Amino acid sequence: MAAKKKAAKAGAGALAAGQALRSNVYVQRLAEDPELRENLRTALKSARKAYTRMSNGKGPVKAVTEDRKVQRDLKEAASSLKDAADSLRGGKKRKRRKGRLLLLGLVGAGLALALSEGLRKKALDALFGAEEEFEYTASTTPEPASGEPVGTT
Repeated sequence: MAAKKKAAKAGAGALAAGQALRSNVYVQRLAEDPELRENLRTALKSARKAYTRMSNGKGPVKAVTEDRKVQRDLKEAASSLKDAADSLRGGKKRKRRKGRLLLLGLVGAGLALALSEGLRKKALDALFGAEEEFEYTASTTPEPASGEPVGTT
């Protein structure tokens, strides 16, 4: 008789847990949204790859700071988790393409100006006008070759 009561309690507990899961908004979103599932799957896969590479004996700090593949995997995992979190919150992804494109253009222009002397000269000429060319001629006479001071003769 005690076994039947335990089984009934376990069944009731499982039924309550199932009902709680069904009414949970996040679980429903996970079940219905294939993009959310794919983001979570990608995040888990990338995190596993990074963990495997970090546990190869070099030490996690050295692996994270020096191993480009670990950095790429961690970045991909973080990006996928962020996308999944945004999807769960129901927030629309903010696209910052214009700002990023502007920033990339400014950085590229700065590098081009820093590395190219001709381009730098053209930019300065456009901003401040062309540089006047002049030849320097001394208005004083050169010092005599002897050790006498000038003007004592």
